[in-house]
Amino acid sequence: MGAVLPVNLPGLAGNDLLRLGIFVATLFAMALWERSAPRRVPDFPRVGRWRSNLGLGLSNALLVRVLPGLSAVAVAGWCEREGFGLLQRLGAPAAVAIPLAVAVLDLGIWAQHVVFHRVPLLWRLHRVHHTDPDFDPTTATRFHPVEIAISMGVKMAIVAALGAAPGAVVAFEVLLSTTALFNHGNVRLPLALDRRLRLWLVTPDMHRVHHSVVREETDSNYGFNLPWWDRLFGTYRAQPLHGHEGMVLGQSAYRDERSLRFGWLLAHPFASGREERGQGG
Repeated sequence: MGAVLPVNLPGLAGNDLLRLGIFVATLFAMALWERSAPRRVPDFPRVGRWRSNLGLGLSNALLVRVLPGLSAVAVAGWCEREGFGLLQRLGAPAAVAIPLAVAVLDLGIWAQHVVFHRVPLLWRLHRVHHTDPDFDPTTATRFHPVEIAISMGVKMAIVAALGAAPGAVVAFEVLLSTTALFNHGNVRLPLALDRRLRLWLVTPDMHRVHHSVVREETDSNYGFNLPWWDRLFGTYRAQPLHGHEGMVLGQSAYRDERSLRFGWLLAHPFASGREERGQGG
């Protein structure tokens, strides 16, 4: 889920360089956009937040590199070589197979996101993402490494069952990373443009609702890329109760300096403490 820094160290392959370049360019563009047209005034200093959030993203990238075989692209390559999976068995043409694989993977990540909210043990991992007291593109990299490992396992299983081609998986990973940076942006879009755009893409205003402290809002708008699943399954919420400028972000029990510390983020799922999932109302 979200955006993992797309870098496999040491030694960057061609796909890795492309993904890293797109990631850095998107992050830089979103930072400039936020500076010129912010949606909200941040509640906490950026420096500490950015250091911890991006540090988690880098840790997750290193985890994907260190754990052998933890790659959906590698599974896709095996499926292609062995003719394994539904699309490989059907011999679907690329014009059909690639967009279908991207859509199915997106639906799978949406469903995984819902499960991480509803299963208490998984919520403790995912809560690291939601304890960010502000909301900007670096929030998209703020995921606990254990959650990233589970998410990669889910993607690998979907790829294997589907028989997705490596190109389709790379396209999905780039799309997911780029759109996650975009829809976590603290940026202002014209309201008319936002209404039209969110018919096809999750916008920052749409996803920001998901980061509200209000429980009913936290448990809505799960999409990172395609907005259709929330509408289809009844989890779509158009606007926050108190408006985007008035809403409180994060988890109310953790809106303090702890949430800015890298070490606290790593330890948080395993520490005893209040099971906070929004204040309700």
